[in-house]
Amino acid sequence: MSQVVTGEAVAIDLRPAQLGSRMIAGLVDLFIQLVVLYGVLVATVVTVNPEDEALAIAIFLVVYVATMLGYPVIFETFLRGRTCGKMLMKLRVVRDDGGPVRFRHAFVRGLIGAVVERPGGLFGLPAVVAMLFSRRSKRLGDLFAGTVVIHEGVPSMAGVVPAVPAPLAGWVARLDLTGLDDDLTGTVRGFLGRMHELSPEAQERIGADLVAQVRAVVTPPPPSGTPGWAYLSAVLAERTRRSYRRLRAVSRARYGPGEIPGVPLHYYPGHLLTPEVLAPPPPPAYVGPQPTGGQPMPGMPGPPPVGIGFYR
Repeated sequence: MSQVVTGEAVAIDLRPAQLGSRMIAGLVDLFIQLVVLYGVLVATVVTVNPEDEALAIAIFLVVYVATMLGYPVIFETFLRGRTCGKMLMKLRVVRDDGGPVRFRHAFVRGLIGAVVERPGGLFGLPAVVAMLFSRRSKRLGDLFAGTVVIHEGVPSMAGVVPAVPAPLAGWVARLDLTGLDDDLTGTVRGFLGRMHELSPEAQERIGADLVAQVRAVVTPPPPSGTPGWAYLSAVLAERTRRSYRRLRAVSRARYGPGEIPGVPLHYYPGHLLTPEVLAPPPPPAYVGPQPTGGQPMPGMPGPPPVGIGFYR
């Protein structure tokens, strides 16, 4: 999924991994490391058969460092930010700017973990403390390396449902959406769900860019005076509606009304829409942020406390 990353290093389509999932992934990785450490130590001792105590200690230190540091560095470098534990929990390490980690990032994270966070009786306590006080759940290795651990493919605003503002209802029916791909759609969805967390400058910059990208592939253009938030929300809602329409034959054949969350009831045959099905109220529509300055289109909802230039 494509990402738009702001100057504040906020990944708007993926959410940072929290302490619980990272602890489970860490325990899985630690178990694997201990098994590898034990196996390599036994094999090395049997092969070398050190009789000198100093040599035995040196062998242990070399094997320990190679295992505890080499395991995360090798995996995160060649698997693009993932280890066995992270793959199990669907986590990934990325840079603060959203890009993939390189060897130097993995090395700094692994070195801090092996030397500062896990040795002796600390058992990861410094990492836990750092994550508890970090807004993005960063451990010490992440702070020094400039990285963050995220959940892969988990939209931060999965529960938000886009809607078409009333003044745009007739316009969206004429849209040509063939050029709007999944990547751009996911980016727009993430932006609408997380824009309240961005600064006005970031909203202006990213919002204007997304409006320009969508207008370049979607025709016809919106009516004059359409706010940017309404344009993006309407396009997204119409694309979702058409996707439901393409799937309705399968959904009606296999499921009854209300059994698939988000599928409108009017997509089902009339004889299935009993009073019991129609009784529950419809889900609330998405209410997006709106501008303060300027005159909105007639019929547009009123503006929120924050105003941004790109909405005009």
